[in-house]
Amino acid sequence: MYITIEEAAEHLGMPIGQVQKYVLEGRIRSVHDGEQFLINKAQFTLYFEQLEALKQQIDDWRNEPLPPDRDIKDED
Repeated sequence: MYITIEEAAEHLGMPIGQVQKYVLEGRIRSVHDGEQFLINKAQFTLYFEQLEALKQQIDDWRNEPLPPDRDIKDED
């Protein structure tokens, strides 16, 4: 399914100008139909899967219990 730059910006939660810049730089693949750029929505699937995996790793790290204190005594 192809979406416009405006729809892609809303889908990604990014400003429209930034999405336009990425399209012109080739960082987001698109086709030009003579009037507007169209972006295949499926290309963002892997991005969102990796983003969710990273969020899960961060949550796991945050929820990991702290190691016990080694209770080092000062001999002074």
